[in-house]
Order: sequence, then C-alpha cells, then structure tokens
Amino acid sequence: MTKQLDLLDIQGNVVRAYGRFGFPAARYVCLNVRDAERGRAFVGAVTRRVTTAAHWGSGPGEVPKPEWTVNLAFSYQGLKELEVPRASLVDFPPEFADGMAARRDILGDDGPSAPELWDPVWRDNRVTREKDVHIFISLNAGVSGWPGNGLGLLETAQGHLEAAWAWLQDVITRHVGGVVVLGGHRGDDGELQDYQDAKVVMENGRPTPKEHFGYTDGIGDPAFEGLPESAAYVNGRGKQLADGTWAPLATGEFLLGHIDEAREYPPAPNPTLLARNGTYMIYRKLHENVGTFNAYLDEHGSRYPGGRELLAAKFSGRWRDNGAPLVSAPDTASKAAFDARFNAADEATREDMLCNFTFDDDMSGGKCPFSAHLRRVNPRAALQMIHEPGDTPGSLKISQDAFDTPGALSNRRRVLRRGLPYGDVKDPARDDGNHGIIIMMLNADINRQFEFVQQQWVNYGNDFKAGNDKDILLGNHSADDRFPSKAVLQVDPDGSETPYFLPRLPRFVETRGGEYFFVPSLTALRVIAKGLVDPT
Repeated sequence: MTKQLDLLDIQGNVVRAYGRFGFPAARYVCLNVRDAERGRAFVGAVTRRVTTAAHWGSGPGEVPKPEWTVNLAFSYQGLKELEVPRASLVDFPPEFADGMAARRDILGDDGPSAPELWDPVWRDNRVTREKDVHIFISLNAGVSGWPGNGLGLLETAQGHLEAAWAWLQDVITRHVGGVVVLGGHRGDDGELQDYQDAKVVMENGRPTPKEHFGYTDGIGDPAFEGLPESAAYVNGRGKQLADGTWAPLATGEFLLGHIDEAREYPPAPNPTLLARNGTYMIYRKLHENVGTFNAYLDEHGSRYPGGRELLAAKFSGRWRDNGAPLVSAPDTASKAAFDARFNAADEATREDMLCNFTFDDDMSGGKCPFSAHLRRVNPRAALQMIHEPGDTPGSLKISQDAFDTPGALSNRRRVLRRGLPYGDVKDPARDDGNHGIIIMMLNADINRQFEFVQQQWVNYGNDFKAGNDKDILLGNHSADDRFPSKAVLQVDPDGSETPYFLPRLPRFVETRGGEYFFVPSLTALRVIAKGLVDPT
C-alpha cells in the first residue's frame, strides 16, 4: 500500500525545491520576538498565508500555484520566547538547542569560516536576547512559463518578491511590538541589509541551474515515501534494494512522527501535535571564492592529463555543463557519447541518466575520486563493500554482504537540499564580493544526518580510506603551511596512468553564517500561535 501524507499539514518547502518549480528568486528574513503574546499573534497571521505541500493545479485536491510562497521556522530560542512549555523544549535535541555557532568545531567552521567573521545578523545571534534570531521566514517568488528564455521573467519574479516583502512588512506593522526584523545581512560592497536575497544564476540573459563555480546544481534530491512522484523518479534518489531496484527512503528520515530507515520513530518533542510532520532545517550562507577556484583550476588544469574540464568534474563528481556523473562519463570520449544520448532524450530519461547510478564498478575511485563532492555527501553503497581474499594468492574480491540493503549506511545520512545562489560574480578573478549559495538542508536528525556528513565525510576522509583528505570543494582546507590540505585523484589500478596529486588545496567555500531551525507542521504552527502547546 502506498503511503499517504497529509500534504496540507506539511510546509511546502519540505517537499518542493522551489527553484525547480519556477521560483527563481527568494528573500530570507530573520526576526526577533519582543513580546510573547503579540509574537504568537504574528505567527498566527503568517500561518494563514503559509504555503503547504498540496499539489498545484486545478484538479481535485489541488490548489492554484501561487505567485509567491511563505514558509516559517523557529530557532530554539524563538520557541522559548514564544513560551513553548519547558517540558516540550527539553525534548528537543541538544544540537538544536546549542545552535550552529556553538557547533563550530564539529562543523569545521574555523579560520575564515569562524562565527566571529559571519554576517552581523548571524555573528551577533545568541549574544544578547535582542539580537537572537527567533523566527525565520522564507519568501520565494515565481513566474509562469519558467524557464523559457528568461527574458523578463526574472524581473517579473522580482516584482512578485517585492509584493511578498510588502505583505510581510504589513503583517509586522499590524503586530507592532511583537516582532522586529533583524538586519545585518551583508550585501554588495559590505552594505548591510534587512534580508538575504537569492536568485538563479543568469548567463547571457538566460536562467541556468548552476552555481557560481559553474556546476549544474540541484540534482538527485532524495525521494521518500509519500511524495507524489513517479516510480522512475525514485531511481538513484531513493534506496537501492538487494536486487538492484530502487525504493523510496523511509519518510521518518525527513519528517518527524514517521518511521525511519531503522524502523523506528526519530526522537521528537512532545506532544505529538508539535512534532508530527515537522522537520529540522540547517541554514548556511556559503561564500564561494571564485577567483581562487578559477586560479587553482587553471594551474592544475594545464597539467592534468584530462584537461581543465575533466579536472573540474573530478572536484565535483559531475561534469559542470549538464551534471553528467563521472561514473557514467569518466573521460572526454565517454562524455561525448553521454551528451549525444542526453541531448536526444526526453526529460524523464535525462533525469534517469543523471541520477540512476552507483559506485559498484568504481571501487578504486578511478572514475569518481574518493574526495569528489558527490561521493562524499552521498557515497551510496560504496562504504559498505567488503574486500575479501580472492581465488588466487594476493588477490581481492569485493562483496556487498555488510547489510541486506546495499546502501544502508548512507541511507541514514541523507538530507533534502533547498536554497538558491546569491549575488553576482562581478570579477571571476577575485574572491571578494557578494556571491555564493544559500543552502538549506532538511532532515529529521541534525546530528545523525547533517552533522555526521559534515564532520565525518566532508572534513575527514578515513571512511573513504583517504586519511585526512577532505571534500575537495566543501572541505575546510587549511592555509597553515604546517598542515596543508591535499587530495589524490585515483586512477584505474589496472591501467598505466599514475594518480594525480592536488597539493595545497585552498578553501574554496567559506561559511558566512547560519543557524538550526525547527520547521513545524501547519497544525503545530496553529498550536504555537494560540499558546496551546500541551506536553502533558
């Protein structure tokens, strides 16, 4: 029996990556609660406009697609200020209560990513009550006919975004004394703004699915039980079964109050009305050092046997232009063949080509390196392969007998990814400027999912038999000459090529701020707004 979710009770950004549904612009707003009763009244007013996960359309059980969306989340301190009972607050996980800045050592937010260097709105968070980020509101603006040719559509979306912002300002004014907007988001030339804007990257007046390093982004978001997607959509996005087929991941990996992959309910606060259909959101503003990236790629691309674009693909695990995975297109010849099939295929087939793969035939890392970003954040079944003595002396054979489900280890570490790039790269030879990506990750267990991946897979390589080598793109590479970062690009052990060493890796991405938030269901939002949370 197919699992049914109450989509009207789940916030829309949990099940939809809005950018892929024709919403190319967004505005993220942080608020501080100044009065509990008026703050709850404000939450109630916003809740009446919150976008749910209901299907968009004109048929039965569907709602019209909005011109702009509204979604709402709370920090731990925000729940306290709204007077959620202590008996409920103590049930929230410690990492959520601590907040992101306090987890800096676990997350690797050091050096240029240290919290004291974050945008003021995040740097000053938790310093004094008046500067705490209590409520997070995301506004996403859409257009009809997206992506089309992009001409004029982004401007239309920006107009819708301003309408959404005017609506929010009006709600704040009508609840004067309840909440205030916290400024301090760095914009162009260091200007501080009252919000964080984000938008798709445009090239020659046309929208792209890329980020500022030039990689096609937003591929392969996890599929879980209850989503209104086709069976084919699950291939490569769900969990691989022993017979090689794919099934959706358990809903409880992403939504509280549902069974997870361990056949258990993830830890959740009481009462059930507060937790069920809610989730946790990790918000991170990541600055991209585009100048450093281009310079390093140029330097080593001129030496690397496969050339600059293959080297860029080795950094990521996917080719930059269309996202072709290296395991399917490991060199320029196979990439040309992949492109020919890809360009002639329909949309569903293209999605399958981008997502439906494993690392079963690349256990040496000769196609996709062990430090490539794709392999680090979703190793699929590769980490539980067992190396056993082969049939001849000194030989090895690989089996998959560690678990009944091939990807059981990585299935417990998946996260949903949301967000958009921000800013424009005005000089690709420079690192300064206002450009990067706003990434929002959703999961049911911050520590088991996001924090584990960040600490153990992004910033440490032992699970991949790569020692201290980090994720090439996201790793917190050290500028200290005593401890320089490096990565090894593996090759086919039966071939004649030698591994390529990437020495003194610079830090390509720097954290500029962030926080952990709780994304309640619509039911929970109404209960919080009315002050009726009852953990007894």
